[in-house]
Amino acid sequence: MTTPAITKRKLTDGLTVTSKVFVRSRNGNASKVVREHYLRNDIPCLSKSCSKCFEILTPDAQGQLPKFVLSEDPLNIKKLGGAHYVIVDTNIILQSIDLLENNQIFYDVIIPQTVLDEVRNKSFPIYSRLRSLCKSDEKRFIVFHNDFNEETFVKRLDNETINDRNDRAIRELAKWYQKHLDGKINIVLVTNDRLNREAASKDGIISKSLLEYVGLYPNGEELKDLIPEENTFKTRDSKNGTTAYFKDYYPTSRLMGGLKNGTLYQGNINISSYNFLEGEISVATLPKPLLILGSENLNRSFNGDSVVVEILPKSQWKKPSSMIVDEDQLNSNEDPENDQSQLEINDKERRLLTQDAINTQSSTTDELQPTGRVVGIVKRSWRSYVGQIVENSVSKQTTNSAKSCFVKLMDRSLPRIRIKTRRAQELLGQKIVIAIDSWNITSKNPEGHFVKSLGAADTVGAETEALLLEHDVEYRPFSKNVLDCLPKEGHDWKVPEDLTDETVLKADPLLPKRKDFRDKLICSIDPPGCVDIDDALHAKKLPNGNWEVGVHIADVTHFVKAGSALDAEGASRGTSVYLVDKRIDMLPMLLGTDLCSLKPYVERFAFSVIWELDDDANIINVDYNKSIIKSREAFSYEQAQLRIDDKSNQDELTVGMRALLHLSKKLKQQRLDAGALNLASPEVKVHMDSETSDPGEVEIKKLLETNSLVEEFMLLANISVARKIFNEFPQTAMLRRHAAPPSTNFEKLNDMLRIKKNMSVSLESSKALADSLDRCIDPKDEYFNTLVRIMSTRCMMAAEYFSSGSYGYPEFRHYGLAVDIYTHFTSPIRRYCDVVAHRQLAAAISYEPLDLTHRDKTKMELICKNINKRHRNAQFAGRASIEYYVGQVMKNNESTETGYVIRVFSNGIVVLVPKFGVESLIKLEDITSHVNDAIFKEDEYSLDFKLDNGERRLVSVFDKVKVDVKSVLDSSIGKRKAQLVLVD
Repeated sequence: MTTPAITKRKLTDGLTVTSKVFVRSRNGNASKVVREHYLRNDIPCLSKSCSKCFEILTPDAQGQLPKFVLSEDPLNIKKLGGAHYVIVDTNIILQSIDLLENNQIFYDVIIPQTVLDEVRNKSFPIYSRLRSLCKSDEKRFIVFHNDFNEETFVKRLDNETINDRNDRAIRELAKWYQKHLDGKINIVLVTNDRLNREAASKDGIISKSLLEYVGLYPNGEELKDLIPEENTFKTRDSKNGTTAYFKDYYPTSRLMGGLKNGTLYQGNINISSYNFLEGEISVATLPKPLLILGSENLNRSFNGDSVVVEILPKSQWKKPSSMIVDEDQLNSNEDPENDQSQLEINDKERRLLTQDAINTQSSTTDELQPTGRVVGIVKRSWRSYVGQIVENSVSKQTTNSAKSCFVKLMDRSLPRIRIKTRRAQELLGQKIVIAIDSWNITSKNPEGHFVKSLGAADTVGAETEALLLEHDVEYRPFSKNVLDCLPKEGHDWKVPEDLTDETVLKADPLLPKRKDFRDKLICSIDPPGCVDIDDALHAKKLPNGNWEVGVHIADVTHFVKAGSALDAEGASRGTSVYLVDKRIDMLPMLLGTDLCSLKPYVERFAFSVIWELDDDANIINVDYNKSIIKSREAFSYEQAQLRIDDKSNQDELTVGMRALLHLSKKLKQQRLDAGALNLASPEVKVHMDSETSDPGEVEIKKLLETNSLVEEFMLLANISVARKIFNEFPQTAMLRRHAAPPSTNFEKLNDMLRIKKNMSVSLESSKALADSLDRCIDPKDEYFNTLVRIMSTRCMMAAEYFSSGSYGYPEFRHYGLAVDIYTHFTSPIRRYCDVVAHRQLAAAISYEPLDLTHRDKTKMELICKNINKRHRNAQFAGRASIEYYVGQVMKNNESTETGYVIRVFSNGIVVLVPKFGVESLIKLEDITSHVNDAIFKEDEYSLDFKLDNGERRLVSVFDKVKVDVKSVLDSSIGKRKAQLVLVD
């Protein structure tokens, strides 16, 4: 392909078109391709100090004039010749986005369009953060479209690389700004590329490396801690005598070839939370996960990384580890400034792995799992991490220079991170955020840099922000662009009184298509204190003896229009996140708790599913309508239950609720007969003091019949809507599936049940599994069945959102619910999946056309990928919040409770305490000083050990045990947790 000189021709004032001619060769035939590239001379510089650009302003497509952002009085640094604006290159953004977001530095920044496009291609998450910066009024970042400006556009020269062309384009923009502003404000190019800086100097441009630029600030020494590793750590080179602790990854060509010919495998690695030296990768062609044992084979992979692995010889296949291995066991005295101490650590690791092999040496070949080694990284899962500086890694010497220290992360499956900072002593005892920069083969630990402090460990603010960051939950306030999409009337918005008024119809021409259901006796039933009410119901006896039943869902899409900034934000967040003390909303509160919420006594827009059901809850007919409703009452589950149970109450609303309860029981029985699973999880509720917001007590969630009432009709609505939108959009319907678990997932649980209880669960079908779970009963312990259901839940596959064109119809099945097709439609205030389902259903009933985004298979797959991730993160964040607050409750309420052993290792046990919904590891060393006398009976899932009083004790899986429960602060990670002590 060749590119001749660009030709230009003038179209109109302010617009020039350039033609690029390419010669493309296909199958020996040459064809000429002409592409037109439009250039303008009226793109404003957006500096408030410029008077020229005000004369050439033209409104955009919405009739809005561009907003001038860059300050007329930017930061003045004498060493830079006075006031200045900053231009940054692509690598500065990719490597130092945390520093750009810091409110102590980087104001009045010009992002060339060339750079913005490069960032988008290389890292979409960082691109999104950069776009958010450009929307922030405080930081004053702008994007200048240099590739569309007549005076700044540069064409690629013959034999010039794309990178060199882009660097030249950035320098050209810097020169243009310097000239355009008549030298009143200097332009500083910040780049770490030495050749680019030298070329800039020749062009008369002030250019600095990131380290040099930061050093010019009054607080520069402190800010240097935020600079990524490559600027602060010395390069280590194994060729120059430095020991290499890991093997290099295979080159890309070998990785691609191996994946293609089947000698290498790709997958996501999961590091064990009990043993940081053990990982697992699920490979489609292998019946069991591939085990990765030891740091050498893990080869610098992080939990969640997409990796390429090779299988080790069969002679090296092993069973999963039977030991608890914490990094502190190996690295407690590691010197952050000197890697030579790691020779001893490697020996410790080998001894541990040898001991582990001895513990499992009786294994038969059938019990072994294939093992492998990581030989390449496809995609890193690196993000911002929260941790705490390890105290004994901090230099005791007082110095102004940056010193290395280790940060222990909250996630115990991850290694400690080496950072350099001048503030180590000051940051001790604080929760800090760090970013990872690299992991060289010559360092046992990854290297990163300090980002910010969250505050003192074990404070509510620091802990809450830490868990949100750890689970990648977006919690920053909604931007002005998003809030501008909300109704201008704010809380005063109301459903129009006169639905025939011409002014009203002009504003909402679809209004006549809505059904008026304001006469129906509708109510909502939710948890106590619920303010974001998604759903409401009604039931009415029909003349033919059947029942009219309606599920009415908040019409969120009336306010959230496809393609708007509000829609983009909802799609990005994916879901609301519920913590013990707060809610992180997917949509602004105005919508979630007011205009969309189906509050009682006020009229609201809704999306209604209306069935005709017979007395056995069989569907006779179903109809879908956008509607207007007026809820008569908002009940809590308990209030609704009391009203239904009060036989003296015979008003029409209560009679309808009784009908709903009757029909819901029929629906539930139908599901159970079809094989739906009744699983369990250790769910608890933390009660907060209404005045002090302090956690008061913990209780196991109680489920009433009204809980099931609501659940059954929400399930029915989701199933009905799934069928409707799939029939209309067979390639892009937004659905939810739950795959059947492979039998290998239940192997260990079944072995435990067989050996300890002479029981088993069956996996022929969901019906067989449900029936076998019903049979797992211990007459001496009523909680045992719940325990088995909890352990079974952990053996299941995760449910996932998907676009219907991604799978064949048999794979749509939701195994847990025992239905052939399913979606989420009933909670659009808090789930983006439901928003998409609403739009598709509206199109399916010809209410309004469907946006092209939801007709595009590729775009739908991207939406599903994001909301699956966000949904999973929200679940983990919610659980982490409960765990933290349970720890706070127990701080002053130590007690002795009943627990159940759910896992046994050679050097410890894991116990679940139902009352608090917590499970905790009890290490053998915390039970007895006679650790070496313990006998691990792996085939019997038991641990026999001698107590300090000389007596022996046998503990097995499923055992009911007494434990002292107290709350302790883990000083190594600054996290409060439940500590369990086995009671004799």
